[in-house]
Amino acid sequence: MDIPVYDLNDGTELPALGFGTTGLQGADGLEAILGAAQAGYRLLDTAVNYGNEMTVGEAIRRSEIPRAEFRVTSKIPGRHHAYDDAIVSTHESLGRLGLENIDLHLIHWPNPKRDQYTEAWRALVDLQRDGLVTSIGVSNFTAEHLDRIMDSSGVVPAVNQIEMHPYFPQEELRAVHDSLGIRTVAWSPLAKAKAVFEEEPIRAAAEAHGVSPAQVVLRWHFQLGAVPIPKSTQPDRQLSNGDIFDFELSEDEVAAITGLGREDGRLFDGDPNEHYEM
Repeated sequence: MDIPVYDLNDGTELPALGFGTTGLQGADGLEAILGAAQAGYRLLDTAVNYGNEMTVGEAIRRSEIPRAEFRVTSKIPGRHHAYDDAIVSTHESLGRLGLENIDLHLIHWPNPKRDQYTEAWRALVDLQRDGLVTSIGVSNFTAEHLDRIMDSSGVVPAVNQIEMHPYFPQEELRAVHDSLGIRTVAWSPLAKAKAVFEEEPIRAAAEAHGVSPAQVVLRWHFQLGAVPIPKSTQPDRQLSNGDIFDFELSEDEVAAITGLGREDGRLFDGDPNEHYEM
């Protein structure tokens, strides 16, 4: 696969399509992640709370692909938001990954009721300064959370990784990202695949372009400027998910898919103002 790249606001690059690894553990998980790397994925997304940083690191080594080609994302969990804890957490992630630096390190959730995410952000700024992480960002942050960390540090996150799919297109937050130069990364980009794939605008676009519904949804993300990170353990599906760069949806098709969004579009009970992640 030949995946385009985006320029981030810190002068680095990020592939326009990544591979999610949540739930991929053990021998089967290693095989899936290694297969994704060999298929051409270079953005690999993990987290402390996925419990598979060691597996991701091992897949990179076994792939025999130069380390410099990969962009590895990991995330600081809620229990490590205090400044010193965030520093230690990052060192522990580096140890599990077996890497000298993390390409993109995020705060996994803001946990606003605990109210320590500004400390975690200050730690990320210092870790970036010291070269242990290349790019820094956040995940599941609202516009208000973004304002607070930027006001406290003067540093704009490179990315905000958020739940985004046709049922929850995040138009307002994406507009905020665009105004600030923050790249949107989409977790759960295919939503609950069976349901969303049966929606008429997606089925019609798939038929019109001779592609699968999944390819239509991932192409929709790309044309909106978001970076989807789908997960699949099936080699043919991994390749199919990456084959989205040789067709183009019309403006009407993009608008129709976006029009599937609804106020209760969240599928994973993850309101950032209420969700508490340890």
